[in-house]
Amino acid sequence: MPRSTALRSKSLGNTTRRTVLKAGGTLLLSILVPGAAQAAQILAVRVWPAEDYTRVTLENDSNLKASHFLVKNPERMVVDIEGIDLNPALKSLVAKIQSNDPYIRQVRVGQNRPGVVRLVFDLKEEVKPQLFSLPPIGEYRHRLIFDLYPVNPPDPILALIEKGQWAQDKPSVEKPFETRPPVAEAPPDWQPRSRASSPKLSKAEPKEERPQLTRMITIALDPGHGGEDPGAIGASGSREKDVVLAIARRLKGMIEQQPNMRVMLTRDADYFVPLNVRVEKARKVQADLFVSIHADAFVEPTARGSSVFALSEKGASSTAARWLANKENSADLIGGVNLKGHDRQLASVLLDLSTTAQISDSIKLAKAVLAEIGGINRLHKGAVEQAGFAVLKAPDIPSILVETAFISNPEEEARLTDNHYQDQMAEALMNGIKKYFSRNPPLARNKLT
Repeated sequence: MPRSTALRSKSLGNTTRRTVLKAGGTLLLSILVPGAAQAAQILAVRVWPAEDYTRVTLENDSNLKASHFLVKNPERMVVDIEGIDLNPALKSLVAKIQSNDPYIRQVRVGQNRPGVVRLVFDLKEEVKPQLFSLPPIGEYRHRLIFDLYPVNPPDPILALIEKGQWAQDKPSVEKPFETRPPVAEAPPDWQPRSRASSPKLSKAEPKEERPQLTRMITIALDPGHGGEDPGAIGASGSREKDVVLAIARRLKGMIEQQPNMRVMLTRDADYFVPLNVRVEKARKVQADLFVSIHADAFVEPTARGSSVFALSEKGASSTAARWLANKENSADLIGGVNLKGHDRQLASVLLDLSTTAQISDSIKLAKAVLAEIGGINRLHKGAVEQAGFAVLKAPDIPSILVETAFISNPEEEARLTDNHYQDQMAEALMNGIKKYFSRNPPLARNKLT
């Protein structure tokens, strides 16, 4: 064979070999790529039923695409999720629907077609769903969220009245606490007189009447975090959201024992409420006070003590206060807010409307509460601090945020989970609220409730 022919043949053989290898590589890639596309997995499923709305969370290892539509007679919501196959975690959703869920009767899960899973929610009433995705944050991976809101939400004031035992049309004139000055502040020559020994008042001496409270006082209690947002977690596993809800419930019971006082919880169970919605809830029931209850945390377990915060018009009163406000304001990112439906304009308006008078009253309330808390626990700071807490921005409601203790401190974590300490903290908050109103009677309203 001529040398040129042999070289040409060898070259041809190399070319053929390279072509085969290339084809093999292409075949290998074609096998691997579909496998990567099918790697999306549902890692966990969580359901958060509440009167406000029911949330369903699918945590997964990648961003999923989902679509939904509603079906009438009977009411159903159908959700198609692309890029996944049915797995045990997703199947567990069926068992997670509780019989007392206000909006979901049951759910059916199935493989609609290759790579598409279909969820069918049988509903108890007509809902207005919101579907959105959340990027990874903290301990969470990607999350696909279904929020089911009622089309006809309950009236908050009517719900507040129905939960209490107050006469709507016959407000009591009994005062829930003493509004006259304490004896220590009375003039030195003051002596009580019996009705019989009192001289008759002439027309020139009109009878001086003591102020009588003739309307209900409404307190809004805000247990921080909830649902997807556990808040701070102690070394023993205690969750802030559970501790503060327990304290809020104890305080609620004490408030309801006061004449002419009623109370609204921004959440009364384990579910998440966006920060601006907490403010809106308080304003809808025309709350006279707003008290947000939290349990502090820090990177060092030695940090300890209770604190009380008010809103700041300008900067924070300390670096620590600014750090804490930033941490608390991030609750929406962890708890999960639909940014498309989040009214950022309203949030900015609330900030602009936060008046000097509101902040002044908030500081008065904070001082009264801080003094009472100091009687049961060491104070982290001996004075009221201020920072830009989003949850304190109701322009017309004195608002404070109470850090009951450091859940990151093992000793204080044990106290926070103790029934006796929870009662003590609730009682201190109650006494602070009463002290505030004894010095700052609530403003009159157009309607008595």
